[in-house]
Amino acid sequence: MRQRFKIPVIASSEITPESVYLKRRDFMQAAGLAALPVLVGASQPARSDVVTGGAPLEYRKPSSSAEGFSTDEQATPFSDVTAYGNFYEFGTDKGDPARYAHEMTVDPWSLEVEGAVHKPGTLHLEDILGGFELQERIYRLRCVEAWSMVVPWVGFSLADLLKRFEPKSEARYVEFETLYRRSEMPGTRSFTSTIDWPYREGLRLDEAMHPLSLMAVGLYGKTLPNQNGAPIRLVVPWKYGFKSIKSVVRIRLLEKQPRTTWESLAPREYGFYANVNPNVDHPRWSQASERRLPSTLFRPNRIPTQMFNGYADQVAHLYKGMDLARNY
Repeated sequence: MRQRFKIPVIASSEITPESVYLKRRDFMQAAGLAALPVLVGASQPARSDVVTGGAPLEYRKPSSSAEGFSTDEQATPFSDVTAYGNFYEFGTDKGDPARYAHEMTVDPWSLEVEGAVHKPGTLHLEDILGGFELQERIYRLRCVEAWSMVVPWVGFSLADLLKRFEPKSEARYVEFETLYRRSEMPGTRSFTSTIDWPYREGLRLDEAMHPLSLMAVGLYGKTLPNQNGAPIRLVVPWKYGFKSIKSVVRIRLLEKQPRTTWESLAPREYGFYANVNPNVDHPRWSQASERRLPSTLFRPNRIPTQMFNGYADQVAHLYKGMDLARNY
């Protein structure tokens, strides 16, 4: 029997503390270095003056025997994780979520689970934060746009959530839906937006039940900032980042494959599976390498992209016999 490779575990104590990064950022701003866009380049994340979330969480550290639950790669600074990203409900610029997401109300919050389940129902925020055992997962995050991060999430297994509602035997897929609140989400009011809100994503049921699939409620040991998908989001580390839907309000179990947002908008560019694959390029750019944040114009920090984002030993069996170029 082939021995499975175990990804090395990094202790949380070895991650550079959030406070150190924040102090460094404040020092640079005081010295006037933040006003040098020509030197840092367009890839430098925008600073956010408003960081929501931040309440401390109680959680378990990754165990040394956990396969894929951690990595020995350096975690991306908190300031970069919270300042750079895609959350089109707040705008298409990478800094828009950090600028505008504080307008989103996240408490009270409810998560509805329906469809092909024996016990449909609703969880409120207090049920979510207090009803599941939280664990830290230090995952690589690879965007389809070829940039990447390493994020110390806090959350619980998606499988644990789904089991609570008892999926029916005919359930084959899981659909997720993001909050849609026009009054608090300026991106949804844009005349140029082509997205049919609310944002939707989906997984096969076996993907959703995989141990790596995480419902995250925090990062860096504290509750999620709004711009990162507060108060609860999905994280599927072997898939491109757009699959890891933010600010989830509804989950449906279905018999048939759901039509997801980006697949509907541009099916040639964004498939349902969206597994990280350096051998299958996006129609408009290569996927063979990625830009690991933080990066600058003169220090782009390019690294090779790994198959399944480095989680092949854990998930490749899910796609045995499939044509991964056809099922992209």
